This record gives sequence, C-alpha cells and structure tokens, in this order.
Amino acid sequence: MIKSSKSGMSVFLDPDCTFDELLAAIAAKFRQSARFWGNAQMALILEGREITAEEEFRIVNTITENSGIEVLCLIDQDANRIERCEKALNQKLMELSHQTGQFYKGSLHRGESLESEASIVIIGDVCHGARVTAKGNIIVLGELRGSVHAGVSGNPDSVVVALEMAPLQIRIGDYGCHYGDKRHKLGRGPMIANVENCSICVKPVKKSVFNLLNIN
Repeated sequence: MIKSSKSGMSVFLDPDCTFDELLAAIAAKFRQSARFWGNAQMALILEGREITAEEEFRIVNTITENSGIEVLCLIDQDANRIERCEKALNQKLMELSHQTGQFYKGSLHRGESLESEASIVIIGDVCHGARVTAKGNIIVLGELRGSVHAGVSGNPDSVVVALEMAPLQIRIGDYGCHYGDKRHKLGRGPMIANVENCSICVKPVKKSVFNLLNIN
C-alpha cells in the first residue's frame, strides 16, 4: 500500500510474503500508478517489515524503474536505531578529535565565528548566524544551523558532518550552496555534505563515511 504524506511517500510492505513476491507487487503497483505520480522527487519511508540495506536498495530501484519517481532519500523511523547510530558517530568523532586536538567545546551563537587551520570537531551547536571555517573537515556534534566553509584552502575533498543538518550555507573548497533562512532540516539524523559532480551533496551518514574523515 502506498500513502503520500508531508514527509514524502510511505510504502507499507507485506511482512508475510517472500521478498521476490514483494518486489513483483511493488513493480506492478507503481506501474499502475505511474501516471498519477508523474515525474516527482520525494523522500521514501518503508514500513511494515524488517529489511536489509541491500533490500532497501532493490526496492528503490524497483520503484524508479517502474515510475517517474526519483527517490531523494530514505527516512528511517526507527528511533532506537537512529539513537544507536548517533552514539556510534559521536564516539568515533570524539576519538578523531582526541587524535588531532582540534576540537571546540560549546555552542556558537549568532555573530560568533570560529576558524581552524586544520579540521575541527565542535561539541555543541552552530546556531543560526554563527560561522565556522576550516582548512579541513568540519564535524558538528549537535545542530548545524549557521554557515560553514570546509576546505577553505581550496580542498574539495573536505566534508561537513552534523548530527542535525539545517544550515544557512555550506561551502566546501570553491563550491557552495545557500539554503536560505527557512531552517529546514536536510534529513533526519546524522548527515554528511561533500562535493559530487561540482556541487554540494548532502546525504545520511553511513559506515563508509569514516573513510572520508581523514582529519589532519
């Protein structure tokens, strides 16, 4: 069953059928409703049964192959899993900060700015109107609502990570994106921003993100 909501599209999955039967049903359902949805971009919520990351990927592919829908992101509604991921991310980033010594404890408020000659981990929030610049990565163990510029020396391989991502502006190297004053979250839970195809891309944090966090 498919249901549209403010958060995006919810797809309720039969918990009893086999996964191959489920994929066939999803393909048929989206083919039948393709004209109704048209060419749309939306977030996707999968509910009703436990699925693996590989199964999520196959479901998204099935939807896009049988409709004009572009799935921008998957929204995880498992609060316990999100909390576990945030704790794991917090612990890993704290380890990185102790290795480099480049960290700042406290929140930055409107009008305040922080600069780093390397990468920096901020244990707190970057509030609306605050600004952070760093020659390396910027990791915010809290909410990012202000402006950040990572890789200010022109390094497009730097990243910006935050536990809650709702920035005014993100710049990485020579690339930037302004999100305005609406302060909408760019996703649920930890997010990472990096440069892909000459533009800023923001997506949920995965285990592979730690391969990008070469803090120096």
